[in-house]
Amino acid sequence: MGSFTRKVQRQKKKDAEKAMATQVALFGKLPDKCLTCEETFDKTNKEMVTTWSVVVREKEDIVRLYCPTCWEKAIQIVEDFKKRVEEKNE
Repeated sequence: MGSFTRKVQRQKKKDAEKAMATQVALFGKLPDKCLTCEETFDKTNKEMVTTWSVVVREKEDIVRLYCPTCWEKAIQIVEDFKKRVEEKNE
């Protein structure tokens, strides 16, 4: 029974290492400016790192970066669209 447990643990470790390698590779694809307004992004600036939004599409191998201003505008556009669809359905 002990060898089965070790085998499962080794497989979990391998899976975690693969996932980490994928995430590191995607981090290397992080753009250096906002996709929408092209404001420069500084990876060493803690405030930028914590406030900017990153959208990752693993299947397409795409990483997109948005500044807080553009992200808020996008959220507002989506909310307005939802509201209009709901009003139309009533």
